[in-house]
Amino acid sequence: MKDILKYFPDLTPEQVTQFEKLEPLYKDWNAKINVISRKDIDELYTKHVLHSLGIAKVQKFNPGAHVMDVGTGGGFPAIPLAILFPETNFYAIDIIAKKIKVVNEVIAGLGLTNIKAEQKRAEKVEEQFDFIVSRAVTNMPDFVKWIRHRTKKDNQHELLNGVLYLKGGDLTEELQDYPRATLYDLSDFFEDEFFETKKVVHLPLKYKGL
Repeated sequence: MKDILKYFPDLTPEQVTQFEKLEPLYKDWNAKINVISRKDIDELYTKHVLHSLGIAKVQKFNPGAHVMDVGTGGGFPAIPLAILFPETNFYAIDIIAKKIKVVNEVIAGLGLTNIKAEQKRAEKVEEQFDFIVSRAVTNMPDFVKWIRHRTKKDNQHELLNGVLYLKGGDLTEELQDYPRATLYDLSDFFEDEFFETKKVVHLPLKYKGL
C-alpha cells in the first residue's frame, strides 16, 4: 500500500480507504474462489494493483469516458483504475463465471458505482469504448480480432482511442504487424524490479461502424 501512496500521492481519503480495503477483500474471496495465485496474493499491491495502475501513468482517463477491461480475471486492471478514476465508466468482462462473482463482490465491498462486471465474451459486446484495456490475456493479433469495431469514433484523450495492453518481455515479433503501436516501459514510472520488463502497449484503432 505504501507504494500506491508513493506513486499516486494525490489520492482522496476515500480512494486511500478503498485501496486499503483491497487486500482483506481479495484475501477473503481468494480463500473461497481462487482467482490470484497463492504466492501473488501476498504481493497484491505490487503485482496486481500497481501493475494495473501503470496504465494511468500512460493515459489519465477523462470524466465520462468509457473503458472496457477484457479478460479481467479477478478484476485487474479494471478495479484499481475504477478507484483512481471515479468519474470514468468501466466495464469488466471475463468468460469465467466464478471470477466475475469475485469481481462483483469486491466492487460491492468497495462501494464502487462506476464499474460493472459481467460474464461475457468480447466478441458479444455491442457497445463502443474510448479505450479497451487488458493484462496479457492473449497475443495482440487475437486480441484485436476480439475487440474489432469496439472503439468510439471521437477522440477525447491525449492518446488516440484504442488498446492499452499490459504485457511483459520482448514484443517485437508479436507487434510486427502493428507499426502504430507504442511501447511504454513501466520501469520508467515504478522502481520495483518486478516492472523491469513490464510494458504498456498503446495501439490506436480506427473507428469502424458496427
